[in-house]
Amino acid sequence: MAEGGTYTLVFALSNPTDIEVGALGEHRFPAGGYCYTGSALGSGGFARIDRHRRVAAGEHDVRHWHVDYFGGHPDTQLVAVERTPGQDCECAVARELGDGPVSGFGASDCDCETHLALFGSVDAARERAGEARRSRQGNP
Repeated sequence: MAEGGTYTLVFALSNPTDIEVGALGEHRFPAGGYCYTGSALGSGGFARIDRHRRVAAGEHDVRHWHVDYFGGHPDTQLVAVERTPGQDCECAVARELGDGPVSGFGASDCDCETHLALFGSVDAARERAGEARRSRQGNP
């Protein structure tokens, strides 16, 4: 089995943008930095991150998850990825990072408010994603 665990994607959005997010409908996303936290615990492991990179680069058009709609929008830019190997801490990290502008985003299979957090800048988002990863290292 490939290595997997929990990951956080860090996105930059330079201008407020309306984005259709699948069944969640169209939402207004303020400019800023965003952290989306997900899990890659299946047989493909962290290969899921490669898929997210292809969607963000416009090289893969299939949209399965809320983050595909956000990350695949031409106004968003995937700028960093944090990985927590071997740990299922998706919800804990999402709660630690805080809320974003869309209730239910990435959280259709849990009781979290959202798995997308909004920050005032991409630097703040990148820093908080790194802090969340470091706080989980060595903690199952």
